[in-house]
Amino acid sequence: MSSRALLNIGYGNFVMASRVITIVSPSAAPMKKLRDLASQTNKLVDATHGRRTRSIIVMDSDHVVLSAINPETIASRFASDEGVSEALDS
Repeated sequence: MSSRALLNIGYGNFVMASRVITIVSPSAAPMKKLRDLASQTNKLVDATHGRRTRSIIVMDSDHVVLSAINPETIASRFASDEGVSEALDS
């Protein structure tokens, strides 16, 4: 994957794909604690535009990004971007 590739997380918001550690569902109790901790340390980025949080993206900078897009959708975008980058590198 290109080091400058952006990952669309919905509603015109993007993150650097190379900095994503994980994309998870927000329903589990540990994820709620992670969200609260990120909020307390000013490392929470809310990219939901007022919609329900459907996925939590953990970045390598310890930032936590909230998205209104399902984790599966973001993961498929991540995978398709990776395939495009690999084809371009060939």
